[in-house]
Amino acid sequence: MAGTQVIRSEWTKIRSVASTVWTLGLAVVVTVALGMLIAALSKNDFDNLSRQDQLSFDPTYISFAGTSLGQLAMIVFGVLVVSNEYSTGMIRTSLAAVPKRATFLFSKVAVATALCLVVGIATSFVTFFLGQAMLGDLKASIGDPGVLRAVIGGGLYMTLIAMFSMGVATMLRSPMLSLGILMPFFFLISNILGNVSATEKIGRYLPDQAGSKIMQVVTPVDDDTPYGPWGGLTIMAIWVAASLLGGYILLKRRDA
Repeated sequence: MAGTQVIRSEWTKIRSVASTVWTLGLAVVVTVALGMLIAALSKNDFDNLSRQDQLSFDPTYISFAGTSLGQLAMIVFGVLVVSNEYSTGMIRTSLAAVPKRATFLFSKVAVATALCLVVGIATSFVTFFLGQAMLGDLKASIGDPGVLRAVIGGGLYMTLIAMFSMGVATMLRSPMLSLGILMPFFFLISNILGNVSATEKIGRYLPDQAGSKIMQVVTPVDDDTPYGPWGGLTIMAIWVAASLLGGYILLKRRDA
């Protein structure tokens, strides 16, 4: 099967499965709604902040507060895109139709990534503008230094989260096992490692903590992170590349 045919096939698979469509929609709703809520609460609480916290207040980053929960849906989407075929047994038919496993995997990842990128960028811009509307006179402008980079970076971050999940799901093959590892990793382990003084220097190199740096415009006074926004996104991209490479190696070596 030619590469273009494989890509069309993967597109048909994704849009014909209701769960994958719903998870992307949920990612949009949760990210935007929670971002607006946190922005509104932050505006009301601004006068109660210390002088130092007011100086380091980042209206752009505040509007992306919902990303921490919205990425949950992107993780689920990434896992389902890959592991649905394993859970239904359709993977045997797919690999019989596309025996070149590199073509099969990377066509699937390419289609899902393109969809995530469109949804992620659109969500990021909507989240920013609605979040700034909630902040009132504390808001930032899209033309302010670093803001456009942060907004575009928010979409890239969500896309990379989904790609990382695809790589992990390809390695593990089971949707339950993949989600059982990814959810605690991002919502428990990463937070613990990043907030405990003994391990915070390790935690800052985890994919979510490094990648989220791209959405930050104002650097806190006590932030001693040794990399900037693009450096953090690069670290996250390395994690993604490693997960996809691991998935490809295992897909190539084992039976369906």
